[in-house]
Amino acid sequence: MAFNIYHNLVIKTSPQEVFDAVTLPKHLNNWWTLKSSGIPELNSEYNLNFTDTYNWFGCVSQVKKNTSFYLKMINSDEDWNPTTFGFDLQMHNSGTLVKFSHVDWAKDNHHFRHSSFCWAILLNNLKNYLEADVIIPFSERN
Repeated sequence: MAFNIYHNLVIKTSPQEVFDAVTLPKHLNNWWTLKSSGIPELNSEYNLNFTDTYNWFGCVSQVKKNTSFYLKMINSDEDWNPTTFGFDLQMHNSGTLVKFSHVDWAKDNHHFRHSSFCWAILLNNLKNYLEADVIIPFSERN
């Protein structure tokens, strides 16, 4: 049995702006990672760096410009390695509906539950970044 995380939110901007913010390193580094690299193309590798200890890698498993983006983790930690996370984007009358998922967790453990909580905070950071240009310094994002 796999365990999954789901969050939905509306961001008052276009699907293109949200897509760019979840796929382009120059934006990822403003709401999530310390530094990152990658291009939103199928099978492309992303580096998601948070610290020297947490220097993780994922592979683009699904991408459709301005509509969806998914990363399958390939080198992270024991809990994250079997997982895939992603974003489905839909036009909404007041902006973009973001349907976030982080699926295929092997265990319903502390890390799973803590990650769900962290994703909620990070997705709110994404929303504030896109709607109000708020950039929280990386050291204050935990």
